[in-house]
Amino acid sequence: MSNIIALVWDFDKTLVDGYMQDPIFEKYDVVSKDYWRMINNLPQKYKEEQDVEVNKDTIYLNQFIKDARPDGCFPGLNNEQLKDFGKELKFYKGVPDIFEAVKRVVDQDAYRERDIHVENYVVSTGMSKVIQGSKIEPYMKHIWGCEFIEDENENGQKVISELGYTIDNTSKTRALFEINKGIPETPNIDVNAKVPEELRRVQFKNMIYIADGPSDIPAFSVVKRYGGATFAVYPKHDEKAFDQVEQMRRDERIDMYAEADYSEGTTAYMWLTHKVKLLAEGIVQREKKRLEESISSAPHHIS
Repeated sequence: MSNIIALVWDFDKTLVDGYMQDPIFEKYDVVSKDYWRMINNLPQKYKEEQDVEVNKDTIYLNQFIKDARPDGCFPGLNNEQLKDFGKELKFYKGVPDIFEAVKRVVDQDAYRERDIHVENYVVSTGMSKVIQGSKIEPYMKHIWGCEFIEDENENGQKVISELGYTIDNTSKTRALFEINKGIPETPNIDVNAKVPEELRRVQFKNMIYIADGPSDIPAFSVVKRYGGATFAVYPKHDEKAFDQVEQMRRDERIDMYAEADYSEGTTAYMWLTHKVKLLAEGIVQREKKRLEESISSAPHHIS
């Protein structure tokens, strides 16, 4: 039986106060609101001009590649720079301490003797190199995000030039099944391979998915469908974001939500640590029941 509890985190506006690209915009004096407005208009632009459908979640990656050219907004942008930008990210309060806090919940004899432990993952439609360069990277078991392939420019300098890997809000569910089947630990397992439920590394019922909004509904739905827990956050004083998560609660997409503050004593901190404890207790009780059922009753005299 799997004794791993997994917290799976979205990134932008879930852990980060804003978007991971904000330090890039600041460095290159690009107005983020204008840039994202341009990105949001690209699907309609390409449909009207070329009758081409594009992925709304990942089209921004192509634009970043274009803008890494000498005449673009981010000339010379490469993966090493993306990692450096990760160091400048502004995280919500309580990050990264929350990652250790949820692990400490199972740091007691009753759980240790059953080898129950907690792992943290990030599944993001953002740039994985930015996440890898940030202060949360050491706390993560694995990170899913979008990747760029580099090429050398005329000066022999590396620059992002092609898409290597993309993940959108729908394909995030694939990452969840990869966690479920233990693919980060055993990459030779195909995500579509049939693996008996009892042999899967992380049971969905031991999984908590944390994100900020409606774009994560596909992932919320998968985790809920298979018995896991779902939690949403909203930025302080953001009434629109609050309305969104409240609607998701009414629609039973999420189990609970709170302000995006993971400091000790906040609602987010208490709910997540309490949920981890409940999951750990559930594992203990299931193992006790399994043991009891496997032991035959003692022989006795027939009267």
